[in-house]
Order: sequence, then C-alpha cells, then structure tokens
Amino acid sequence: MDKSLDQVPPVYMDHAASTPLRPRTWEVMGQARELAGNPSAQHGAGRAARAVIEDAREHLAALAGAEPDEVWFTSGGSEANSIALLASAAHRAPERSRVVISGIEHPSVSTVTEALGERVRVAGVEPSGHIDPQRWAGQLDETVAISSLIWVNNEIGTIQPIDRAAEAAHRVGAWFHTDAVQAFGSIPVNFSGSGADLMSVSSHKLGGPVGIGALIVRRGIDLSPWGLGGRQEGGVRSGTPSVMLAAGFASAASIATIEFETRSKRLLAFRHVITAAASACGGRVIGAFPVSPGIISLVFDGVVGSDVTFVLDQMGIQVSTGSACRAGVTGPSEVLLAIGQDEAAASAVVRISLGWSTRREDVDRLIAALPTAVERARAVPRN
Repeated sequence: MDKSLDQVPPVYMDHAASTPLRPRTWEVMGQARELAGNPSAQHGAGRAARAVIEDAREHLAALAGAEPDEVWFTSGGSEANSIALLASAAHRAPERSRVVISGIEHPSVSTVTEALGERVRVAGVEPSGHIDPQRWAGQLDETVAISSLIWVNNEIGTIQPIDRAAEAAHRVGAWFHTDAVQAFGSIPVNFSGSGADLMSVSSHKLGGPVGIGALIVRRGIDLSPWGLGGRQEGGVRSGTPSVMLAAGFASAASIATIEFETRSKRLLAFRHVITAAASACGGRVIGAFPVSPGIISLVFDGVVGSDVTFVLDQMGIQVSTGSACRAGVTGPSEVLLAIGQDEAAASAVVRISLGWSTRREDVDRLIAALPTAVERARAVPRN
C-alpha cells in the first residue's frame, strides 16, 4: 500500500526565504551553547566566549574577502541593511542628504523611502531584471550619501553588476552598499574586490541559524551610532552577540563555500529541468541571465500565484509567491512591477528556490505535481 501524503515528508523549495539548518552546524552550535560567559566579561568564561565570537568573525571575514574588524554582527540581513542606509545617511547629512536605491530591493532597503521620504531616489531597472549602469550613474551626484543595490534579487534571482555600480558611486564621492544576503554562499562574493563600502549578509540563507547576520564595513567608513547601549559591534551597533549563533553562522558559511562548485552545478541542472516542466504547462521564467541558479521566478498567465502555491502545498510541495519578508502582506510582486510586468503577471508569480538540501527526488515530485496545480489554479472562479 502506498503511503498517504501525511506520511511523506514535504518537499521544501523555499530556500530563498530560509534554508534548513545544516546538521554539522547544529553540532557546532551545540558545543558553543555550553559556554556561559558574556563575551564582554573579563573572567575566564567571558574570555572563552569572546574567543568563539572572534574566531567566527575571522572565519566569516576570510570567506567574504574582508578583514575581521570589518565584520559587525547583527540580528540578520534586515538589520544590517537598515544600519547601512540610515546610519550612513545620518552621518553624512546635511552635506550629503540623498540615498539612491534600485526599484527591486528587499523591503528592508526599499522601505527607506518611508523613513527618509523625498531624500530617496529610486533608479529604474530593465525588463531583464538588471540595472542599466548608465541609467544608475545618472541618479548619482554630489548630494548622494550612499547608494544601495541588491547583489542577487531575492525574488527573481538576477545578479547585478556590483562593481560598476560601486565605481559610479565613488566617482561622485558617494558610499556604496550591497545587500548580499542572497549572494553570499550562492555565487562568488569578495567584499574587498567588489568595490562596496558596506555589505550585508545573513546566516539562515546559508544553512545557518536564524537570528544572526553581519554588516561588513570597509575600514575608514564612519557611521552614526545605532541604538543605545555598549556599541559592541564596530562602535556602532549595541547588544551582546550570541556565541552559539556566531559559531553556527561561521560553520554554515564554511560548508557553503566548500560545497559551492558542486552545489551550483547541481542546482543549475535542476533549474533547467524545472523551467522546462513549467514551460510545458504554460509558465514563463522572469529574470534573464546572469541569475543565481537556485532562484526560479515563474509566471503562469491566467492564474493567481497564491492559488498555485496553495495547491502545491496541499500536494506536499512548499514554494512561495515571492518575498517572505513582508509579514501578512499579499498582492502583486513589487519587483515584477518594477521591471515592467503588468499587475496580472505580478499577481501570477510563483517562486521556486532551491538549496543545499534539494535532491533530484524533490525536483521529480515538483514537476509531477506542477501541471495539476496549475490546472486547478486556472479553474478557480474569478470575480
């Protein structure tokens, strides 16, 4: 007798939202959780905790192409992005009061418009999902404090020309920040070689724990203090860093780096299989190469994306309609609207994102379920 659906483990394909914790990383965290000291304390327990924190900082710096003192731990990518933009803007005002971002940023960057209002300029993005470097440069002048461009988009996976965007910023004396949360561990990332002044990364997109990330800040970049407290990180960010989370972050980043080439080849092969299956049932891929192999954005015309994801979920396949970082918010994808897709297409998007734990059996279950899910979604009555 076949197993019931309830007895079959679900297929998880939402790695761009969060990826499962790696077993070896969990072991490392288990060892670190035995340390009771506060890393700022001077006694033996404190020194032992501090040693783990600094070892994690050194490992992450080496993997990201940075210096250890350039790595500032945060609670995650969203906080790192917030510090980068708001603390930079505060420090450089009033001489430089403006911020430039692209139209396809993560909400932790795009909502800077709510904090800074008309001080923010939003640069357009091409239908391919990439910036035009000349149009980007046209938004920059001597009034800009900082510009920010996402390295790999979290919904459509497009890879941006970070080096050219950084060069354009520096020509007018602006700082350059990149949200590398989806890039770090998925494509080659080198902070020192990128030209970026600030870069955000996060643990739980690598197979590490939720609750920790880092803002990497080039030496010589001074930011205004962020919040109240002891300013433990870079003299800017306050709060006692978690020894266990820092150890887990470094472990996951190390494994992701070691596995990078083999994982990239495997995910690219899976991507070809999935996009072919989607095309066979009327789907089209959003976002042109270069893209991160693990993020696949599909539009099925004539359906609502959330209907497809609902049916797939009932069939044991877990995917999403886009960013999971706007709590309780549904509606057309702002990223797709920004690259010129109409509201119907922006409402029909389904994001499939692959990661370290994705197996060929998972892909086979997805492509077997996809035609039925799309057919059922198309049958849903519309007003």
